[in-house]
Amino acid sequence: MEITKNKIIGIDHLRGLAIFLVFFFHYTIVNKGEPQWLADNASFGWIGVDLFFVISGYLISSQLFAQIKNEKKLSFARFFIKRFFRIIPAFIATLAIYFLIPPFREKESLPPLWKFLTFTQNLGLNIQEQGTFSHCWSLCVEEHFYLLFPIILILLQRFKLLRSGLFIITGLFIAGFIIRHISYNNFYLPNSSEENGWMYWYKFIYYPTYNRIDGLTIGVSIAAFETFKRSVFEKTHNHNKLFFIIGTILLFAAYILCGDQSTYNASVFGFPIIALGFGSILISVLSPNNFLHEQKRGMNLLAPLSYSIYLTHKGVIHVMNTTINTFDIPKNLLFVLTIIACIIFAYFMQQIIEKPFMKLRVKIENHLDKK
Repeated sequence: MEITKNKIIGIDHLRGLAIFLVFFFHYTIVNKGEPQWLADNASFGWIGVDLFFVISGYLISSQLFAQIKNEKKLSFARFFIKRFFRIIPAFIATLAIYFLIPPFREKESLPPLWKFLTFTQNLGLNIQEQGTFSHCWSLCVEEHFYLLFPIILILLQRFKLLRSGLFIITGLFIAGFIIRHISYNNFYLPNSSEENGWMYWYKFIYYPTYNRIDGLTIGVSIAAFETFKRSVFEKTHNHNKLFFIIGTILLFAAYILCGDQSTYNASVFGFPIIALGFGSILISVLSPNNFLHEQKRGMNLLAPLSYSIYLTHKGVIHVMNTTINTFDIPKNLLFVLTIIACIIFAYFMQQIIEKPFMKLRVKIENHLDKK
């Protein structure tokens, strides 16, 4: 399945939206609720991560499903090389900044280095005592997905059980409800009455991979539908506005439901509703008739920087707040300057780290192709 230019344009708009949502949400947390107008309107910005999950699930599985459809044997080594050079260099560079330059840290202490290097930082994370670089939790979830999903597909392909893949995806989606139900009643509630009970909601509900696979499974499902039922999927193009409206309604419903994240309904049903909402919007955006395809610039300029912005934005926000803010400049001006600083920092990260390693990846892939 070819990822067309129109699809890239549409998806880039969503990636740009996702990074803005996350940035707005974290900005007020690092800056302790300032500016107030942003704090009042950005409390739901954490869903930007869920949008990233849906996009990642779609893009990664689309590549793998295309090989299966063309009857090509999947190679975990090739898949690993692609993901390694796309994800790890910028991550290691950011990790080095956090560990070697303490003023960059938005909080006092970091989890142990080994938890970052093994991508287990999101498991048992104590956000109160080790909240620095806590947003790495989502990268851990994606890395677990990148490890397990291709292995599952390779096994299904080898044993000619690919038709059962739909049942596995559906089973994982349903399992999310069950696991969150257990996590809420058995792990969060017994600790919720403690002085810092809110911390246990994040520890046992929000961060663990097994509770956050909804967005990834929705992305995978859309890619499977598009690849293997293409003629049927193309009929959705004529209804792209309807899918956009449905997605917006679902997200509004999630906003109401998750007004208090710590409730049972929000904890068990909130994430899948958000995933379905963004999934519906993704289906809309994949249509060549979608209005976003006419917008060639804007978010599309920001999207290539989204990964580096995500990795470094909390540190940059903290540095700007502790340096520029000492001049007592207006809060709104500091907000604008911080956005610019985050983009510039991410641009240099992209030029110095990401692009050279992506070129190296191409060379390695070309070398493998010649064998």
